[in-house]
Amino acid sequence: MLEGLANVGWMDCGTQGELCDNLDISSSTTAYFPPGATINNKEKGGVLLRIMFFFSRKDHLAHHRWLLFFQFGENDKSNVQEFKKLKFLLKDEHIQVGKFDCLSSPTICNKLYVYQPCLAVFKGKGIEDYEIHHGKKILYDIVAFAKESVNSHVITLGPQNFPGKEKEPWLVDFFAPWCPPCRALLPELRKASKHLYGQLKFGTLDCTVHEGLCNMHNIRAYPTTVVFNQSDVHEYEGHHSAEQILEFIEDLRNPSVISLTPETFVELVERRKREEIWMVDFYAPWCGPCQALMPEWKKMARMLNGLISVGSVDCQKFYSFCHQENVRGYPEIRLFPQKSSTAHQYYSYNGWHRDSYSLRGWALGYLPRVSVDLTPQSFTEKVLNGKDHWVIDFYAPWCGPCQNFAPEFEILARAIKGKVKAGKVDCQAYGQTCQSADIRAYPTVKFYPYQGTKKSVLGEYIDSRDAKGIADILNEKLEALQNKGKRKKSRNKDEL
Repeated sequence: MLEGLANVGWMDCGTQGELCDNLDISSSTTAYFPPGATINNKEKGGVLLRIMFFFSRKDHLAHHRWLLFFQFGENDKSNVQEFKKLKFLLKDEHIQVGKFDCLSSPTICNKLYVYQPCLAVFKGKGIEDYEIHHGKKILYDIVAFAKESVNSHVITLGPQNFPGKEKEPWLVDFFAPWCPPCRALLPELRKASKHLYGQLKFGTLDCTVHEGLCNMHNIRAYPTTVVFNQSDVHEYEGHHSAEQILEFIEDLRNPSVISLTPETFVELVERRKREEIWMVDFYAPWCGPCQALMPEWKKMARMLNGLISVGSVDCQKFYSFCHQENVRGYPEIRLFPQKSSTAHQYYSYNGWHRDSYSLRGWALGYLPRVSVDLTPQSFTEKVLNGKDHWVIDFYAPWCGPCQNFAPEFEILARAIKGKVKAGKVDCQAYGQTCQSADIRAYPTVKFYPYQGTKKSVLGEYIDSRDAKGIADILNEKLEALQNKGKRKKSRNKDEL
């Protein structure tokens, strides 16, 4: 069991009594002499009256949580001085703390590709389920890392456990420890791994240690994050945050943006149905602004799902086609509206901001409006005296938040079409109407349900500016009204 780890011998204290006395051994026991230890120099190495737990008992390591300090020689000062404090601070997480000298067992450290002092967390889920710490070697950074690591699902990879063509998909982060963005990404990977446990495995590969493996995968910059799904390989494009990583994975499962070829562009965009609208991003993979746009473009596509179709054309791959389409710079964002007499009509986006909300607001301006503008007369006739449920956006044209909310309200109007009518009142033009409705801030959203009689001008205040959130509130209110009506009918029947 200890072959390759330590020399093993035995001593008969019956015949070697003086030697056993010098070692303070009075009963049968096992002693460990680390490198450099002598009988007379106990301060230098001492005699440890225990068997080294590590790797000689792999099952113990594989089924228990450990924070291990790998050091090179007993005089190695790379570990923190507050060793005992760590044991106390990590006991609630059931993490044991230990040390391992790589000079005494170089084979083990070589197998783990540990060539310099470091610390690692073994998560109790197998000998290869561990993560090396690349942050600051100060007490509370180590404690935070250990707690994060054992509760997440990121492991350190090497040639021995690098994903091949397994059935389970893997997200692999190729990084270098000296790279600040790489170190900033590691805790975000841990956060993301918790949300995707059982769906996607997470691993990190140190390219300063495994240069050959990184070269094999054509890694040219750090960090480079890649999703391996059997034969499919997808390089991550987006900000280094858990939220963006989760969005990227969701987009791989359910693509919100259609990758267009010259053939599918003709089929889907140019020959689109009369009521269809398309937005297309003409880009080049090497273009920095294109790379910055991509996550926002995908986010915008998810927000416009069911309203506007969204695609992209790789102009590096289809250069001749993009040239034919008169694309002169990247990214080129075009909107192809509902068909008129000109089939190939489009509008180019020239806005300064290329975030998802700005792009969505611009695109929604080309959709036929579902909400209606109300005057004082139509507000009284249709909303207060009418027999429909209404949701009203009270706004002012000069109000920035109102302008930002306008596309959200239009999405709401489409979501509730057929159940609740949507209207807008300009409080700059019709101040008296807004004053009578007790409007004190812009935008203000109010619900005017029809319950068989004239509605109150005050309405019901809706405390949300999110289309989905407002739609959920309205659906709850409609359900409550429906149940109230059923109870009223039931009482009337009982009275009869």
